[in-house]
Amino acid sequence: MLALVLGAAAAVWVADFLSKEWVIASMAEGERRLVLGELLQWHFVRNPGAAFSLAAGSTWIFTILAAAVVVFIVLQLRRIRSILWALAFGFLLGGTLGNLTDRLTREPGFFVGHVVDFIQVWGFPAIFNVADIFIVGSMMGVVLLVLANIGLDGVRHTDEPARDDRGGAAADPDATEPLDPSDRP
Repeated sequence: MLALVLGAAAAVWVADFLSKEWVIASMAEGERRLVLGELLQWHFVRNPGAAFSLAAGSTWIFTILAAAVVVFIVLQLRRIRSILWALAFGFLLGGTLGNLTDRLTREPGFFVGHVVDFIQVWGFPAIFNVADIFIVGSMMGVVLLVLANIGLDGVRHTDEPARDDRGGAAADPDATEPLDPSDRP
């Protein structure tokens, strides 16, 4: 699963990086271009804050939070045994690294760089980028996996005790005694 997580992360990071480089090279800051009329536009802005440019004066906080997300995902890599969790964490890692790259390498400087945003959808109040799409999408996936009780191992966990072939409660491998007294030798 490690290869899947890292491959997904690399694909997202590359797509995000290349799209931002294209915007910087081909558009002036503040410029708008219609893609699908008013429905979809490219609108180049540099975002010093979080979503909706919130906390614009606290860029360094978002840099630390992004680094913490990266560390958390890296620490979970050995536990992932599920394709869905691997994709969710890979997409989250790639998106987080995409915006973290901006915060570390773009103007106005290291650790406080502004994130390049350029995707504007009619009716949506924020301008965003490819990394943001994968961050939000992966977090929606994480919520769904948690709600479905699917663990990092890919097993759906329930509150009901496991049953053996005879319909009785299966022994807990960590328990010192069987769960069902009739199972005693």
